[in-house]
Amino acid sequence: MRMAFSVHVNMERCTGCGNCVIACPVDALELYTVEPATKEKIYAVKNGKSIHLDVKAELCAGCGVCVNACPYDVIRLSGKGDHVALSEA
Repeated sequence: MRMAFSVHVNMERCTGCGNCVIACPVDALELYTVEPATKEKIYAVKNGKSIHLDVKAELCAGCGVCVNACPYDVIRLSGKGDHVALSEA
C-alpha cells in the first residue's frame, strides 16, 4: 500500500495539547502521555512526561485540519495531492 500523505510533527515544540487529535475527522492521530517517562517510544519529554503522537498514515486523508488546529505551528503535511487551505475549500 502506498501512502499519499505524510504528517510531520516537530516533537521538540509539541506541547501535547491534543488539539490536532480532537480536530482530525478520520481519527488518524492518537496522543499518549506517560508518567513516569520511560525509554520506550518517547519522542518528547515535557515536565517529566513523555509525549508520543501516533500517526496512522493509512487513515490520513491529507485534509490539513490537524495543521490548522495546532496553535504552535508544529505540524506539516506533505505528499501527493494538493493541500488546499480550509478557507478555500
